[in-house]
Formats: sequence, structure tokens, C-alpha cells
Amino acid sequence: AGATTIKLIVKDAGKTLIQVIDNGKGMSTTDARLSFERHATSKIRTADDLFQLHTKGFRGEALASIAAIAHVELKTKQEQDDVGNTIVIEGSNVTSQEVVVTPKGTSIAVKNLFFNIPARRNFLKSNTVELRHIIDEFHRVALAHPNISFAMYNNGSENFNLPISNYRQRIVNIFGTKTNEKLVPVEEDTEVLKISGFVGKPEFAKKTRGEQYFFVNNRFIKSAYLNHAIKGAYNQILSNDAYPMFVLFIDIDPERID
Repeated sequence: AGATTIKLIVKDAGKTLIQVIDNGKGMSTTDARLSFERHATSKIRTADDLFQLHTKGFRGEALASIAAIAHVELKTKQEQDDVGNTIVIEGSNVTSQEVVVTPKGTSIAVKNLFFNIPARRNFLKSNTVELRHIIDEFHRVALAHPNISFAMYNNGSENFNLPISNYRQRIVNIFGTKTNEKLVPVEEDTEVLKISGFVGKPEFAKKTRGEQYFFVNNRFIKSAYLNHAIKGAYNQILSNDAYPMFVLFIDIDPERID
């Protein structure tokens, strides 16, 4: 949405609250209401757009699905408007839509997850595990977008405060200052794709796969094929049970992505 600042606020590992606040362009009254409809997407206008995706995709069901199983409050305002809009939805039912004074951008608060489907709550893991999932996703988005400042708060305390920076600094801000000495820059340009980013020095390899990130056009992916290629590159310098750190960005024509 063109935001330069994004905040994530979590309570009880997301079970009580997950709130995302941005200072992006916001939505009109009509778009705000339509965004919760099934199959709604602002990403596709023609069939050709399917082969030119430059965003995190176009899952038009997302807000509708979330609104079906939680209490959702949306606040949004466009720069040119004096006031914004707030919409409150409880289990797919819009309970209110009214004018509100709010800063430019959008805030979406998801409260009381699975309040209307108690059986689904039983499938949630412990707070520690669920919070780990949230932090993992936060890392993936924050690593891909160092040109945006990110902050994360859990139960009122600040977990991360990441200023706008370059890729190297963003990695260091997330994983700690000692990470800086571990990083080796990578740059390779071919006719098919461009690879850039950082790999870890062999002596800092770990026994777990933790800090391994592939991004294709700034979107996090998992790929056993690419993992195998990295493992092969470290073949003679790492033991089989050691895993190097890497944050690699692959830029490729969107038409070449399945």
C-alpha cells in the first residue's frame, strides 16, 4: 500500500489480538467495505495480470476468511480525505460502519480468534509455539523490505524496532550485531535471473536450519532444490550435519514463475 512504516501488535500469541497498522495510501469507503467480500482482489484487472504478479499474491479470500472466525475492526483513511472509515465485523456480520478520525493508512485488528468455533481453538499450539510462527513470518516480511520500518509488540513489550536501512543492516538488526561478521555478500547476474544477498561463513554454521531464507521477487519461498544447491556449494567445507546461514534474493521475470 506504499507504506513506509508498519507496526504489528500481538496479544497472547495472536489468540486475543493481531493488529497490523500501516501509513500507506488507505482505502476509500467503497473499497474498505468490498475488501471483506469473498473473491475480492485489487491485484487483477485483466487475465495478463496473472503473469505479472509483483506482490505477495492475490488471495481474495483472506479478509473474508478471517472475518468469519474472529472480531475484526478496520480503520482506514486516504490522504485527501478529512476523516476515515471504521468497519466492525463479527463472524462475517458487519455490525457497524461509520466515519472516524484516524491517521492516513490502514489498521486491521483481529480479536478473539475462533470465538465462534471453539473446537478450532484446540488446534492452536501453545503461546510459545504460535508466537514463534508469528515472529518467523515477521522476519520474512521485514527481511524482504528494508526500505520500510517495522516494529513488533507482544503483550505490550517491544520485540523488534527495525528502522529503514539496507539489506545487510536489516539482517543485523533482526539477528543481532554479531551477525555482521558472519556475512559474505553474494552478487550474480545471468540472462535468466539475478541473485544477490548474503551467505554465512562456514565457521558460523549451525546444527539447525534456522536462518535460511530464499526470496523470489521479494517473496519468501521454500525450495528443497535450491537448498540442495547451497549444500552442494558448501560441500567440502561443511560437515553433513551443519547448516549455513543465508539470505538470498532471486530476481526473475514474473512470467517465468509458476
